[in-house]
Amino acid sequence: MYTDRKTHKYFILIIALVLILALAGIVTFLRPNDEVDEEGLKAIKSAVMRSALQCYVVEGVYPADLQYLIDNYGLTVNTEDYYITYDVFGENVPPNVIVTYRKK
Repeated sequence: MYTDRKTHKYFILIIALVLILALAGIVTFLRPNDEVDEEGLKAIKSAVMRSALQCYVVEGVYPADLQYLIDNYGLTVNTEDYYITYDVFGENVPPNVIVTYRKK
């Protein structure tokens, strides 16, 4: 019995392509989205620095701790998902802010 080898090759090629695309979709869906985490870290650091700068403009000094910004300048931080380190070297020196993701 005669079978068309070209049609058979195309059929196998199409099935292989569909399987590769499905596998790529599954891997993309299941992997953690590192870009979102990085954007969250940058956004939190930026918010803390903006609040500290606002305090400096209004009061003439950078706040001594993060709690002062939370209490007096309306800063809200997600301490369940992120660690925030706020180090001040002097009243007229911008603070060093480090934000890291808290593993659950």
